[in-house]
Amino acid sequence: MQNRPIYLDYQATTPVDPRVLEAMMPFFTEHFGNPASLTHAYGWEAEAAIKQARETVAAAINASPEEIVFTSGATEANNLAIKGVAEAYFSQGRHIITVQTEHSAVLDPCRYLESLGFEVTYLPVQPDGLLNLGALEKAFQENTILVSVMAANNEIGVLQPLAEIGAWCRDLGVLFHSDAAQAIGKIPLDVQAMQIDLLSLTAHKIYGPKGIGALYVRRRNPRVTLAPQLHGGGHERGLRSGTLYPPQIVGLAKAIKLGLAEMSTEALRLTQLRDALWAKLQPCQDIYFNGHPTQRLPGNLNVSIAGVDGQALLLGLRSRVALSSGAACSSASTKPSHVLKALGHSDQLAYASLRFGLGRFTTAEEIQQVASGVVDTVKSLRHAKHSTAQQLSAQP
Repeated sequence: MQNRPIYLDYQATTPVDPRVLEAMMPFFTEHFGNPASLTHAYGWEAEAAIKQARETVAAAINASPEEIVFTSGATEANNLAIKGVAEAYFSQGRHIITVQTEHSAVLDPCRYLESLGFEVTYLPVQPDGLLNLGALEKAFQENTILVSVMAANNEIGVLQPLAEIGAWCRDLGVLFHSDAAQAIGKIPLDVQAMQIDLLSLTAHKIYGPKGIGALYVRRRNPRVTLAPQLHGGGHERGLRSGTLYPPQIVGLAKAIKLGLAEMSTEALRLTQLRDALWAKLQPCQDIYFNGHPTQRLPGNLNVSIAGVDGQALLLGLRSRVALSSGAACSSASTKPSHVLKALGHSDQLAYASLRFGLGRFTTAEEIQQVASGVVDTVKSLRHAKHSTAQQLSAQP
């Protein structure tokens, strides 16, 4: 299609990399066997591919293959981790700690558990989006069983200090879960060094297919017990029943492998493009950078622009650039971003925010075009607002 808007919503989803698609294709038509069918060659082929994929995913985070549980995505992985721990450890305690800026796939399971009698502490963040470790330390209780803190924020791209959080949790004997949907393949992750007990992953944020993810579940020091949330055929060692989907699993592994191989060069390229975009947006004036300036994802830029209507800004840009004002799963909501509100923004400033998600196929030419489009649109909206105000003031 011609004249499509420039895509800068890579935190919402990514196109499947052609190399990922190429790896997946044989498992749709040629190697289509059920990996649980171990009495013939079709099943053996599928089972071997999944074994290899499990090893690839595990190696990417310094885990063991048997610690990887395949899911339909990060949302299911988060639910399995949080509700699975709550159900398995409720006799030891019913207190959970998380952060106000988490994705809804973490916040909603926590709210659900509150309805069942669990206590959840939602920690605030600093104005730069980082968690205050002192506040975390004070939040621990004798009955705390789980801490859940995301690796990289999906709206403002801020990277939380996972190693420090993991150290606190390990010292106190509390399990540590992290939603790494936005982080895998973009920043280094090491569940041993960071002392993470549960880690949620997905493929579609890193140029893999939608509908596939994984949950890392620590098996030693300590061994984590989970109550399964899906029951059926006992797949994935009983933690997640359902026939495994070889094409998707192969795609997840290939996407992660490519992300790791290209991580350093891509991070540098995206950081340069992001910084260039921020510099080119300065003519807007009264524009604010959201989140920590350096401790963030390379391809994320979130800004708030004072003096414009947020909805009008998005409508004015939609023919030029595809982006969002916050989380894709909440884009239809009439409420301001809970993440930006947690930073201390007013409703007006939170509404007038843009999330630029840069990715593997973003070019310098596109950045220039997007910046020009944003600057022009903001100037036009402010001029129209000023003219309307003048007309109203001139009326008797």
